[in-house]
Amino acid sequence: MKSKYTFFIVLMSFFTFSMQAQEIANPYGLTTQVKTKYGTLEGTFDTRTKIASFKGVPFALPPVGALRWREPMDPKPWSGVLQAKKFGPKAIQAPLFGDMGFRSNGMSEDCLYLNIWSPNPKSTAKLPVLVYFYGGGFMAGDGSEPRYDGEVIAQKGIVTVTVNYRLGLLGFFSHPELTKESPHKVSGNQGLLDQNASLKWVKENIENFGGDPNRVTIAGESAGSMSVSAQMASPLSKNLIHGAVGESGAWIGSGLGPVTLKDAEKVGLTFGEKAGAKSLKELRDIPTLDLYQKMLEPGMPRFSACIDGYFISKTLPEIFANKEQAMVPLLLGWNSEEMNYKSMTKGQPITTENYAAAVKDLYKENADKILSLYPGKSAEEAEQSATDLAGDRFIGFSTWKWFDMHRKNSQNPVYRYYFAKPRPEMIIKGVQAALAGGVVKADPNAPKQAAPKGAVHSADIEYFMGNLSTNLTYGWTPDDHKTSKDMQEYLANFIKTGNPNGGKLTNWPAAGQEAQPELIILDANPRVVKGTKDARYELLDSIILKK
Repeated sequence: MKSKYTFFIVLMSFFTFSMQAQEIANPYGLTTQVKTKYGTLEGTFDTRTKIASFKGVPFALPPVGALRWREPMDPKPWSGVLQAKKFGPKAIQAPLFGDMGFRSNGMSEDCLYLNIWSPNPKSTAKLPVLVYFYGGGFMAGDGSEPRYDGEVIAQKGIVTVTVNYRLGLLGFFSHPELTKESPHKVSGNQGLLDQNASLKWVKENIENFGGDPNRVTIAGESAGSMSVSAQMASPLSKNLIHGAVGESGAWIGSGLGPVTLKDAEKVGLTFGEKAGAKSLKELRDIPTLDLYQKMLEPGMPRFSACIDGYFISKTLPEIFANKEQAMVPLLLGWNSEEMNYKSMTKGQPITTENYAAAVKDLYKENADKILSLYPGKSAEEAEQSATDLAGDRFIGFSTWKWFDMHRKNSQNPVYRYYFAKPRPEMIIKGVQAALAGGVVKADPNAPKQAAPKGAVHSADIEYFMGNLSTNLTYGWTPDDHKTSKDMQEYLANFIKTGNPNGGKLTNWPAAGQEAQPELIILDANPRVVKGTKDARYELLDSIILKK
């Protein structure tokens, strides 16, 4: 049986954007220095954009050697001036997703770096702060990706931070020996603890970059969004954040949710056995490349975060029901085509019969209930329902559950969106759409794919962050730029005030306690509608979480 890592590599191929090239010096840049708790950093001030950037800033000790798989530790102070003009290395990962382009300085276990874009490091105004966590299924991603670039949002008066965290085997490995040696008697959540360490660093240092440590909003997409929900729930982080933004994903009701520490340790023991290592020391002695290759071998397990009793002690539904989460404003939503209908029919043509059979296979005695809310009485209706159900199963339901828990168990405003702007046609030849919003090299002999009818998974990132121009695959239109402008303004307003509204934007109401609370549809024509499809999520709730 092939490992899931290998499956994804084959599925996504090794296609990536041309942005993989090494970053070059900014010809319009002047040097600028900032003092931190750990020493002086030298970054770049762009004379065109008026934004200062500091890249590759260490926020923890390199987790290498004896520190492999340990909780992050504070970085050591340095003497002199540390250059912060290029991105640090990205975390160890396989080339899984075709929509990822990197500007990182290679790949290494030594990956715990963050990047800062500031409108004015000398400001005494204490500007609001955005900390963004990348997505990638907790297996891939990097803070250097152009779609996360913080310069545009920084131009709106916001200090913007992207953060690297450990992934996969190195970020979520658990083992009884690792738990025993931990000062907190935990293992398995290293990647999430990395995020927490970055928030502590921001709390201690962001004022030196013009930011307000008491006005920090965290955001992320997909696994990054799941991370936001987890940080909201963790007692270690909840007092470090003052607002939260979730784009397509929550740490609940999905395949990427936490397992028990005991189960996570069993997975770690299995990996050790398959890797031929009898102890944690032997595992730590394996060179990085050899460890990476072992991770990709057929039959190797996948690693999950866990309920460890330190970062988190309960499931998210329990934490939110007990009102133990961060009591902060929340803005969240998901996209209109998070997953293609073909994932439901396993590649078979979409017919009423094939769709009904797929539903019955998945939901057994609950199939009729599913079909009543995701009907397929015609081929066209079946295609739309299969698309909706596939997306809800993948990520829509989990995000809705997070939304529903926070609105019912806090006094803070919750703003829900539905992103519905399809990407325009591709202008780069020889590629085609693939899993999770990415692209792969096209098969010239295969029939031409139909363009997605909705907004695919991850498509919202570039719109929210103002980075359409960094994605050269698509021929962006005036409608795309208008949509992006509106979404940037909503995001910036929320970061500044906890409310997305302002100016001439369509008013976006906070969700109330009523049935079918309102949401905004984000496209070239933003509009507010009732949540008439919430019955679907309530049904999935009763099935998935077995109420």
